[in-house]
Amino acid sequence: MSVSFARKLELVLKVLSMSRARLAADLGVDKSVAGRWVTGAVQPSAHNLSRLSALIAERIAGFTALDWDRSLPAFAELVGADLDGMSLDGAGPALQGLPLAQMDQFLSATALRGEAYEGFFRSTRPYVLAPGRFVHDHGMIRRDACGLLRLRIGTGGTVVDGWLLPFGNQLAAVCIDVTSGAVLFGLFNGVGTARAEVVDGLVLAPALDAGRTPTAHGMIFERVGDLTGDPEADDRRFAELAALDPVAPDASISDALRKHLTGDFGPAQAALGGDLLLRLPLSRSVARGPPYRERS
Repeated sequence: MSVSFARKLELVLKVLSMSRARLAADLGVDKSVAGRWVTGAVQPSAHNLSRLSALIAERIAGFTALDWDRSLPAFAELVGADLDGMSLDGAGPALQGLPLAQMDQFLSATALRGEAYEGFFRSTRPYVLAPGRFVHDHGMIRRDACGLLRLRIGTGGTVVDGWLLPFGNQLAAVCIDVTSGAVLFGLFNGVGTARAEVVDGLVLAPALDAGRTPTAHGMIFERVGDLTGDPEADDRRFAELAALDPVAPDASISDALRKHLTGDFGPAQAALGGDLLLRLPLSRSVARGPPYRERS
């Protein structure tokens, strides 16, 4: 029932051009609660369902709480929604190009933990074409209408677009460089807190050399801002961040961060007790949430 309701609520929000944050504000509930309604993690209580139906009735004449019991096609016709791009089997909007097994588990994990990762982040990673230098990408993580975390990263005019899939205490990234069509993958250590301040992990991507050499390296993401709840304003902010000069000044990277992202590995290091392969285990991760503060 909650998944079916979520699809209908998603349609209504699209028709009304209403964000989850606006819905939450109008109903006086936390935006995370509205988010869980849309993703299908939970269904509104009878009281909140009545208030939600009344809110919609103010904008769609004749709408009542009984209309939630209609079939999805009949509901879409009632509210004037277009079902193109929607699946009718309860799986939410069609995730074209991402037909992964266990998608229901990714959706459930995102509904439960996705809010912790929403926001604006700045990355630090090695500059593959300039050894010894580093690059700052800027990214925006935001839950998409399909229920997954959408990841957009901008660097010097290039945009990477894809998905973050939470599982356990980690995040898998599957992305496309929309300029070149290159496919990029990432695996990051997540956090167990209500808000991620820093995540780190490994990225596999083609370098920008003539052969597009497959290259793996460390990457760290640090939060630099929160979403406003206004998608258009957040898109503008992302565009501003993506336009910044991505090359980090020479002296701006600390020795500790430099070592964290470019640690030695291989047979010689393994013989000394180090890593044989490129790894970033949890024991060395700097992923974290906000510091705990006692209430006064």
